[in-house]
Amino acid sequence: MTTGIILFGHGARNPEWAEPFQRIRAAILRSAPQTPVELGFLELMQPSLDEAIDRLVQGGVGRISIVPIFMAAGSHVKKDLPQRAANAMDRHPGLTIDIAAPVGEATSVIDAMAAYALNPG
Repeated sequence: MTTGIILFGHGARNPEWAEPFQRIRAAILRSAPQTPVELGFLELMQPSLDEAIDRLVQGGVGRISIVPIFMAAGSHVKKDLPQRAANAMDRHPGLTIDIAAPVGEATSVIDAMAAYALNPG
């Protein structure tokens, strides 16, 4: 079964806001070029989370790991995201969706941010 990744973000009116997401996607594809990776946004930007899920399923993915690109788990990650994932699994029988912890809660990310803060130049 092929596993895909969705980099999930809130979204913003300014299209430049999505550039870090695109860079993360590009870095994943450099490391694992066969991995299906999509961006998916809660609001204000495209593709929506539902569109990203649908694209991966149409591409043959049977399992999706949604990685919230958030600093912490607020209501969007704790409430909105699980509900949208459940709705998607109802729409696509046989699909499994896992939700990772927000990137800002990962020890390696916290350590990287601390290192950067100590030497931002």
